[in-house]
Amino acid sequence: MSQSNFGFDPIHKRTRKEIFLEEMNRVVPWAALVGIIQPHARGAHQALGGRPPFAVETMLRIHCLQLWWNLSDPAMEEELHERPLYREFAGLAGSPRIPDETTILRFRHLLEKHDLAAQVMATINAGLAQQGLMLKTGTIVDATIIAAPSSTKNKDGERDPEMHQTKKGNAWHFGMKAHIGVDAESGLVHTVIGTAANVHDVTQAAALLHGEEDTVFADAGYRGIDKREDAKDLDVTWHVAMQPGKRRALNPKNRRDQLLEKVEKLKASVRAKVEHPFRVVKQQFGYAKVRYRGLAKNTARLTMLFAMSNLWMARRQLMRAQG
Repeated sequence: MSQSNFGFDPIHKRTRKEIFLEEMNRVVPWAALVGIIQPHARGAHQALGGRPPFAVETMLRIHCLQLWWNLSDPAMEEELHERPLYREFAGLAGSPRIPDETTILRFRHLLEKHDLAAQVMATINAGLAQQGLMLKTGTIVDATIIAAPSSTKNKDGERDPEMHQTKKGNAWHFGMKAHIGVDAESGLVHTVIGTAANVHDVTQAAALLHGEEDTVFADAGYRGIDKREDAKDLDVTWHVAMQPGKRRALNPKNRRDQLLEKVEKLKASVRAKVEHPFRVVKQQFGYAKVRYRGLAKNTARLTMLFAMSNLWMARRQLMRAQG
C-alpha cells in the first residue's frame, strides 16, 4: 500500500517545470497574441452542428508547450492527458474534452498558412521595445545549422529536397540554416530567416537588418559584406571579425598587433550575445534537429522559438516592471 492510502502525501515541491510555466505565463502577452490569431480562426464547427471549437488562447498555450518541450502533435496530446500541470496551464483543468493531435496539427497549420509567426515576433518585440529592452542602434548577425534527417529510409526513398549539405570545418552537415539579427545591446532577436544549409551566411546579412541600426557586428564568415550590391548602399558601419589565420599570425610583441588583438577581443565580446538565443533554442527548447519537411514549416517554428526565447531572456526585467 502507498503512503497516500494512509493520508501521508509528500510535501509539494515547486518543480523547475512549474516555475518555468509560471514565469512564462506572466511575461507572454496572451491577449495581444490572441488578437492576431483570432481573425483567422475558424468558428464554423458549432454553426454546422459539430463540437464547439477550443478557445484560441487554449490552442496557443498548447502550441507554446509544444515549442518549449519540442513535442510532436501526438506526444502533445498524450502529455495533456498525463500531466495535470499542462492541462492547468492550457486552461483545460476540469474540462471533459482534450484537443486531439489533429486539432493541434490544424492550429499549427493555421499559423503557418497566414504567416502568423512573424506577426507574433513583431508584437512581442514591440512590447519589449516599449519596456526599453530593445534599443535598435546596433545589430549582430549570425547563423547556425539545424540538422535534418539524412537517411533515405522513408516512404519516399529520398531526403528532404529543400535541405542541403554543407561543410563546416572538417565535418559535413545536412539540414538548414537559421540566420538571425540580434539587438547588440540586449541580445534579443529581431529578424529570423531560414535557408538551406549550403546558403552562405553573407548572402543573408543585409536582409537581417531592420534599418534603424548604425553599427553591425559579424564573424569572419561575413567578410566582404560591404562590397556586395545589396549592402554597399546601407548607411551602417560593419565590424567584421578578422580571419582566424590572420589573427593567429599577429605578433604579441608588436605594438600595432597588440592593438589589433584588443580590437578583436572587443568585437568578440559584443558578438557573444548572439550565442545566447541559439543556446536557448537548441539546448533549453531542444530544437537541434528539424521536426518537419520543408523550409517554410521549420522557419515558422524557429521564428516562434526565437520570439519565445526573447521573452525568456527578458523575463526578469518584465516581471520587475509588472511589480
